Amino acid sequence: MADNIKLIVAVIMMVIAITLFYTYSEYSTLLRVLGLLLVAGLAVFLASRTVVGGSMLGYIGATQVEVRKVVWPTRQETLQTTMIVLLMVMLVALLLWAFDSLLGWAVRSLML
Repeated sequence: MADNIKLIVAVIMMVIAITLFYTYSEYSTLLRVLGLLLVAGLAVFLASRTVVGGSMLGYIGATQVEVRKVVWPTRQETLQTTMIVLLMVMLVALLLWAFDSLLGWAVRSLML
């Protein structure tokens, strides 16, 4: 029950902060953005203290570990793959153009 209350309070804080951001448009944008970021930080902190928030933080940590395991391609591999893709796209475009032209010719021939 306490987790639900924390999440509701975090959402209410964000709604109020966004409402005030647009209500006080005559004030400096810098001050309004700083206030909005401050409230957003507090809301995220409050939400992270719940079971759901804790599991989200664990998920984010696990994704960072997985990203470090990724083997990124070298520049040479990237260029070669890009050239192959471009070549295949052009080849398929030419084949589709030829097929479309053939079908257009066949339909024109039948219509005469």
